[in-house]
Amino acid sequence: MTIPRTSHRHTPVSGTQYLLRAGDYEAVIASVGASLRSLTFGERDLVVPFDADEVRPSYRGMTLAPWPNRVVDGRYVFAGVEHRLALTEPERGQALHGLAGWLDYVAVDEGSSHVTLVATIQPQTGYPWRVEVETSFSIQASGLTQTVRATNASADAAPWGTGPHPYLVAGAGQVDDWTLTLPAEQVLTVTPDRLNPVALRPVEEDSERFDFRGGRQIGAVEIDHAYTSLARDEKGRVTVLLTTVEGSGVQVVWDEACSWVQIHTADKEVGHPAHRRGLAVEPMTCAPDAFNADSYDYEAGLITLQPGQSTEASWRIAAIT
Repeated sequence: MTIPRTSHRHTPVSGTQYLLRAGDYEAVIASVGASLRSLTFGERDLVVPFDADEVRPSYRGMTLAPWPNRVVDGRYVFAGVEHRLALTEPERGQALHGLAGWLDYVAVDEGSSHVTLVATIQPQTGYPWRVEVETSFSIQASGLTQTVRATNASADAAPWGTGPHPYLVAGAGQVDDWTLTLPAEQVLTVTPDRLNPVALRPVEEDSERFDFRGGRQIGAVEIDHAYTSLARDEKGRVTVLLTTVEGSGVQVVWDEACSWVQIHTADKEVGHPAHRRGLAVEPMTCAPDAFNADSYDYEAGLITLQPGQSTEASWRIAAIT
């Protein structure tokens, strides 16, 4: 259901609002950036929300495309041609989270529990390809599922990656208080100042900071790192759990399309209202700086979309009761 505008002259800052409901779940999707603005189960937030008339803070709930995470220095070489992107994270000198964050997606199908939104990434400096992006959000008894489908509408092959950016909320308290279960064997180390990728390392090399395979309280550790070598179930799915001491919480489940996940403890200056308020869990089809995949000695997961080719990825957020 589209939420009515407060007046004919006013569209909320975050765009057209789509209210989805099913069972105890309720979500609001904002058209700008195809953003998950809120998700609740009963009276409980499952993600950190933001207001309809608020400029989306910290990429909260955004659909990341045509790349998640960073392109280092905003430079990359693809098919032998060097490209330079705008530095959207100027304090670190990086191109962050793609080009679709401020596109206003248009609904092509909607109902009480689902909406499908479309937008087109137009050829531009640094990314001279046209890619059509379609994303659907659907609430069922199993939670909220988002699927992103990209189609290359250009005459040449295009680099591609995607993922979501929810900040999960387990319940009362903050990140320090919650238990994280993350079935990942390797973590990508980064430079402390700019978060440039360095090397893949086993999580047990710094287990206090990075190893959550058995599930444990996050405590005071600070994380803004990508993980891979993910344990999957018999259907190829990965599940990350975030729970309170009582055992309730939230989970993210994703399919084989995402071989990486970024974890971020939302560290701000002490006193900032968003400081460690939610845990970013971002399934990704590719690694940070995957547009420079040839620079690394591990599989970065960059997707090369041929002309007319499509690719798809999906993930689900659900309550743990």
